[in-house]
Amino acid sequence: MNLLFLMTDQHRVDTLGCYGNPHVATPNLDRLAASGTRFDRCYTPTAICTPARASLLTGQAPFRHRLLANHERNVGYLEDLREDVFTFPAALREHDYQLGLVGKWHGGTRRNAASYGFDGPDLPGWHNPVDHPDYLAYLEERGLPPYRISDPVRGTTPNGNPGNLLAARLHQPVEATFEYYLATRAVDMLEKYAADGRPFFLATHFFGPHLPYLLPDSCFDRYDPDLVELPASIAETFEGKPPVQRNYSRHWTFDTIPIEVTRKLIAVYWGYVTLIDEQIGRILDKLDELGLSDDTSVFFTADHGEFTGAHRLHDKGPAMYEDIYRIPGIVRIPGSAPQVRNELVSLTDCTATILDLAGCDTAPAVDSRSLVPLVRGEHPDWPTDLVAEFHGHHFPYPQRMIRDDRHKLVVNPESVNELYDLAEDPHELHNRYPHPEYAPVRGRLMRRLYDLLRERGDNFYHWMTPMYDIGACDYDPSLSAFEPEGTIPLSAP
Repeated sequence: MNLLFLMTDQHRVDTLGCYGNPHVATPNLDRLAASGTRFDRCYTPTAICTPARASLLTGQAPFRHRLLANHERNVGYLEDLREDVFTFPAALREHDYQLGLVGKWHGGTRRNAASYGFDGPDLPGWHNPVDHPDYLAYLEERGLPPYRISDPVRGTTPNGNPGNLLAARLHQPVEATFEYYLATRAVDMLEKYAADGRPFFLATHFFGPHLPYLLPDSCFDRYDPDLVELPASIAETFEGKPPVQRNYSRHWTFDTIPIEVTRKLIAVYWGYVTLIDEQIGRILDKLDELGLSDDTSVFFTADHGEFTGAHRLHDKGPAMYEDIYRIPGIVRIPGSAPQVRNELVSLTDCTATILDLAGCDTAPAVDSRSLVPLVRGEHPDWPTDLVAEFHGHHFPYPQRMIRDDRHKLVVNPESVNELYDLAEDPHELHNRYPHPEYAPVRGRLMRRLYDLLRERGDNFYHWMTPMYDIGACDYDPSLSAFEPEGTIPLSAP
C-alpha cells in the first residue's frame, strides 16, 4: 500500500467546502472527502507546529516526546527529539518503503527530515523559505520573477510598534508561488517513486495557510470581503476567562485593526486556502495519471487551526478553543466506502494508521490508534473523550484539556479554569466553570481528565491532586518516604 500524506499548516476546518463553507472553492479536497472518510471531529494534540508534528512523527503525546515548543520562540524546552524515540519512518524503512517529504519540516534544529530517512529538499523554518537555493533554481529555470511583496497589513502593538505582518500582496504569478513549487516537486517525486515500483510514503507539507498571507493579486482579491460572515466570537469580552487571552489579543493587535480590514484578512485567508487546494489537485491528478490511485491511501489534515479574528485573536496561543484545536481529517483507503465519522480522533492517530497500512507494528505509537477500522466502516470500541495539551509559545504556559461529546474542560493552573457547553455555546464565549448548575459536569470531567493523565504518565496530574475535586487521594503527594507506609492519611478527615 502506497501512502500519500497531504498536510497544511494553521488551517481552519470551516474554510473547506466539504466541512460546510458555501463560499470557498476547495473542489479537490471536496472530491477527496467525497471518495473517502471525512472525520468531523478531528483534533490536534497541541495547537502549535513543532510539537504537533513531532506527535505525528512519533505517535506520542507532547508530554511524552518532550519536543514542546517551536524553536523560534523556544523558552528552554528540547529543540530536537531524543535519539531513542520511536518514529514511524524508521518502521517503514524496515518494510522497504521509499520515503519522501516535500515542504515544511519544522521538527527540530539539529535533525532535519533527512535525519529520519526522508528524500526531498531540506526546507526548514516556520514560513515559506523564499531564499532557498532549490526554490530560486526553480524560478530561474522557468524564467519566473523572484519573491516581492507590497501593501503589508499590520496592527499596532501595546508599546506603539508595528505588529506582526498579517498579509501582503505578492508580486509573482501563481506558477512562481512557493505553493506551486512544492506541488511541482511532489509531482516529480511521485513520478520517480512510480518508476521504482517499490511502495512509497510521500508527504507534502504546505507552509500555508499560516499567516502572513502573502498572495498574488488573483488570490488576494479572489473573494469579496462582503461574503465574509465575521466569527461570532469576535464579540469576545474575556470576562471570567484567563487574563492571558486578553494579553494575547493585545499582542496580536486585533483592536488596532479596523473591522473592515479584519473582514478582508479573512477573505485573503480564503484565497490562500483555494491556492493550496489547486496545488493539491495537481498532486492528486498526477496520482491518477500514473495509475497509482487504486494502490495508494491518501491522507489530508493540518497541524492545527488558526484564529483569523475569532476571540479577537490571530495565529494560535494559550487558549484551547475549537478554532485552533479542531482540524480537518480526511482519509481515503482504496476499497473503502465514502462516509462521515463522528468519533473523536486525533492527528496523532494518523501515526498508527500509517503503520497499520504499511503492515508495521502499531504498538510503539503508544498514544495513537489506527483509524483503519473506522475507515473500513467498522464500529470498534472507541474512546468517547479526547485529551489535548499545551506547554507555551512565547513563555511557558501549561494547559490540559478534555473534550467529550458536548463539553470541554480546560485546566489553567495560573488563573481560572474553563468549561464550555458546546451545544449551548458553540462559539465558547461563556465560561461555565463557576456556574453551580454545571458542578456535576465539572466534577465528572475533572475526575476523568485526572484519571487519563495518570494512566498516560503525564505528571500534570500532581497539580490537580491537591487543587481540584478528584476524590480521595490514594498516594503520598509529597512523593517521599518521610513517613512510614500506612501512617499517611490518604483521605480528608
